[in-house]
Amino acid sequence: MKIQYKINIKFFAYFALPLRTLRLSEFLLANKVLWLSTFLLVSTTIFAQQSISLEKAIELAKSNNIDLKIADKEIEKQTVLKKAAFQPDPLQVQYQGGQFNSVDFDHNVSVQQFFPLGNITKANRQLQEELAKLAEKRKALSSYDLEKAVTLSYYQYLYGISIQKLNSELNDIYTKFLKNAELRFKTGESGNIEVISAKAKVKEIETQKEQLNYDLAIYQKQLQFFIQTNENIVPDPNTALQYVFAENQQNAKAESLMTEFYQQQISVYQKEAGTFKALRTPKVGLGYFAQTINTESLFQGFTAGLQIPLFGGVNTTKAKAAEIGVSQSQLALDKNKMILSLQKEELQNNFKKQQKNLNYYQNEGLQYANQIIETAQKSYANGDMSYWSYISFLNQAIDIKKQYAEATHSYNQSAIELQFPTIKNN
Repeated sequence: MKIQYKINIKFFAYFALPLRTLRLSEFLLANKVLWLSTFLLVSTTIFAQQSISLEKAIELAKSNNIDLKIADKEIEKQTVLKKAAFQPDPLQVQYQGGQFNSVDFDHNVSVQQFFPLGNITKANRQLQEELAKLAEKRKALSSYDLEKAVTLSYYQYLYGISIQKLNSELNDIYTKFLKNAELRFKTGESGNIEVISAKAKVKEIETQKEQLNYDLAIYQKQLQFFIQTNENIVPDPNTALQYVFAENQQNAKAESLMTEFYQQQISVYQKEAGTFKALRTPKVGLGYFAQTINTESLFQGFTAGLQIPLFGGVNTTKAKAAEIGVSQSQLALDKNKMILSLQKEELQNNFKKQQKNLNYYQNEGLQYANQIIETAQKSYANGDMSYWSYISFLNQAIDIKKQYAEATHSYNQSAIELQFPTIKNN
């Protein structure tokens, strides 16, 4: 009854590092453990990738996931066991031979069968029905965990794409800067230091692009792991980077699944207690015998009897233990309702914080960044701005765009966590 099927959403936790625009030395230090595995992932990636929506990804995951298939087998097993509700004792067959009637050697053959009385068969069937329902509730919890894992993985990949686009934008900016620097150097308007610095920055961005490709390969395999397919599945690139949060549905599904699970567990313990109580009833037996008397045959007859559980304290104790299990499950439900409520408040506060931060970048921050880049490029090209001022303003604008991508990613994570709060079921 306590077998659980949970989706392991921590398998790729070590790999799911935030994508950042780091220098090569910093990247190697942070990811040295991942280089070999990532190289293998990228080298085996087939270029033909299939892009799918989040809804389709969740559908495929639920269809392919091995843990959910195991859960289906558990439901099937408990359903089949309902046929074992009627449990008669084994048929007793006995032969007796010897001088039990006279000096002659006689024979006696008898068969006897005991059957349960009362509600034991009904109680067994009801218990199995509740166990089958409990297996269904466990599967629902596993399906919920899987949906959360796929959603987090899906938007993790989209975040990687956004960083990749930012990297391409930076490459365009610094490529233009390099051309301007080379032109100014040829005309004698600036020194060679600007050209060297621009070349170094362009090379750094190109190196980061390669690093981002490795990170995307990791995130793609993470998504593929949860979907459990051999196909190279990637999110639809047309999907909006910002997760659409269904605010009116927050926590409703989680609380419903948790409550239904513990209530079903209570029903199982109640039926289990009823089964043990039913085992205290007697069993009736019917029999038939045939024998010889003084070697003459065939004499036959019937027998009837009762099996009375004089020492029924074991089943009484087990029934009491099951009733204690009812109380335990009710206490666990009350505790986890409180945990879920507190978790909801914490997640709600974090969501509002991330939402406010994202709103700033969407309404103001990005506009400032674009204005800074556009103005700095014109001023530098016209010779109205020094090289060092240009670099300073450019770095400021780039940092704002990077923070916007990170703010969106943090918002998505907080929104998904609020949409799918963790359910305790133990």
